[in-house]
Amino acid sequence: MGARPLDGIRVLDLTRVFAGPIAGRTLSDLGADVVKVEPPDGDVTRLWGHKAAGLSTYFTQQNCGKRNICIDLGAEGGPELVAKLAEQADIVVENFRPGVLARFGLDWPALSARNARLIMLSISGFGQEGPESQRAAYASIIHAESGILPAGVGDDMPLDLDLSAADVLSGMHGVIAVLAALRTRDATGEGQHIDMAMIDAMTFSADIIINSLDGARRKESINGE
Repeated sequence: MGARPLDGIRVLDLTRVFAGPIAGRTLSDLGADVVKVEPPDGDVTRLWGHKAAGLSTYFTQQNCGKRNICIDLGAEGGPELVAKLAEQADIVVENFRPGVLARFGLDWPALSARNARLIMLSISGFGQEGPESQRAAYASIIHAESGILPAGVGDDMPLDLDLSAADVLSGMHGVIAVLAALRTRDATGEGQHIDMAMIDAMTFSADIIINSLDGARRKESINGE
């Protein structure tokens, strides 16, 4: 295939489900060497939907191109092994609930102290800090809270989108931020921590919602007048 833009860049992928894995998958597509770390029971999406050769096609879509290893963070020596891998990495991608990695000594302050050139992408529903940071954040929740869902008819509940837009958009915006951080590191020699909130990515991308908040769309009355 010839040279790719991220050839030689090493990524430690600590993510699961969708928003994080799609970011790692995109970095792999761009040429990075991505190592995905899974717990002993694996990423939960290995069990989702249709199977081909014994493996979920959903999991394959989000994780193809990666190398996979298993590390139990709850086992003795597990967190230290991850930390040593991060010392050799250019990028760490994670989408744990904010605060979880700190309990294992694997949060940004700890890892950046061991590797000053490290770039860390943290994807969460509502950001790493603030009153809503600990809330669950599947795509459906973000779609509803960002106002992107169409209104229900009568007493019907609104239907969710047919794609996990919040996951895709936060993953893609996260990759854009990582690429910018790599460019900055080239100039300064220093890495940085990227706090990518799914709710921010969704509202940034939802131009109709912004227009509605600005009063640009007129809400029709029930009788259409």
